[in-house]
Amino acid sequence: MAIRRHRERHLVQRIGWLRAAVLGANDGILSTASLIVGVAAANADRTTVLLTGISGLAAGALSMAAGEYVSVSSQADTERADIARETAELSDEPEAERQELAAIYRQRGLDHDLSLQVADQLMAHDALGAHLRDELGISEDLTARPVQAALASAASFATGAIVPVLMTLLFGGRSLVVAVMAVTLVLLAATGAIGARAGGASQMRGAIRVVFWGALAMAVTAAIGHLFGTQV
Repeated sequence: MAIRRHRERHLVQRIGWLRAAVLGANDGILSTASLIVGVAAANADRTTVLLTGISGLAAGALSMAAGEYVSVSSQADTERADIARETAELSDEPEAERQELAAIYRQRGLDHDLSLQVADQLMAHDALGAHLRDELGISEDLTARPVQAALASAASFATGAIVPVLMTLLFGGRSLVVAVMAVTLVLLAATGAIGARAGGASQMRGAIRVVFWGALAMAVTAAIGHLFGTQV
């Protein structure tokens, strides 16, 4: 009788790309919308507002990609250094590493003899993998992927930012300010809820906290634009 394989996919497997995607989308929507709202509130013409939005989209997407790549690359460098160190220790002091792994299993509830048996079997199968996973917490699902994170950040930022940019083609003047703020708050609520659901958290809480900070940011930029636009 054939054995049916049972494969589970847990929420933690989404952390790498989910964090970058949600952060990028929220940042793209909010920063570009705030930029457009601030410039529009200063009574700038439609061409200026549109160029401002496009510039914000391009600069923000590249900035997010670069920042995410550098950040995750640093994490990857640290992981590689730990892997090299662990490889050397396994080669130079295999018994000490065996005892160290067994001690980890005893802390998790195994008795002395069983912990040594488990350590022996796991090290016989994949000594480095066992130490990376159980001693250092490095696994395939959580390993750093700089390029993936950078592309996800840039794409999600651009996807979010394109909405307020396109709205400059449909509205103008004060109506643009109101329309962009309204649509942006709806989109922020949606991305906050989606991110929370994908991460297994409360959708309502995720939406509320994003909307709050989004409304605050746009209110501040609108006030600044109105103040300086009136003075000019």
